[in-house]
Amino acid sequence: MIAIVDYGMGNLKSVLNAFLYCGANAVITNDKNDLEKATHIIIPGVGAFEKCVTNLKQLDTFSTLEYQVKVEKKPTLGICVGLQMMATLGHENGLNNGLNWLESEVVKIESDEDNLKVPNIGWNETSIIQNDHFVLKGIKNAQDFYYVHSYYMKCKNESDIAMNYKYGNLEITAAIAFQNIFATQFHPEKSQDNGLKLIDNFIKWNP
Repeated sequence: MIAIVDYGMGNLKSVLNAFLYCGANAVITNDKNDLEKATHIIIPGVGAFEKCVTNLKQLDTFSTLEYQVKVEKKPTLGICVGLQMMATLGHENGLNNGLNWLESEVVKIESDEDNLKVPNIGWNETSIIQNDHFVLKGIKNAQDFYYVHSYYMKCKNESDIAMNYKYGNLEITAAIAFQNIFATQFHPEKSQDNGLKLIDNFIKWNP
């Protein structure tokens, strides 16, 4: 069973439908028993960094979730703000603590280029950095994925970056891979065939 964590934020139904389409036994839940039984965990997210982190940490089952991810090392997928929350710090609406699962900070997209739109909404050609990662198996380099974001993760260790893309003169982290965690700034559930391939790979991933 795959547990899609419900903490009151995120496009849960879209994520659920994508996993069901790929043949997964997936449920939307914040139940302790489901998290303990799950083989894989999904942390989606849509909204502001601080609100998402606060909601997640206020769950009665947050300690169980953290144990399953950090100690049991269950395959975990973060999506959009689900990725950003894993950082040490976030700079949206002031400085806020993240989950500190990854040495990184979440900063605003800022550039000297006048025509650079923020938030970035739409399709961007995305480069694969970790070509041998199982979750990226069968996905060609320089494919388009769908983004909706104003902030992005800056990793302390470049080796944690699995994918990136160019936005103006910026190099934006598109995905990270760290131990049992794979997380994307883009929305795989909205990224058509390439996104569904990534989801299918994640379902089969056993790090």
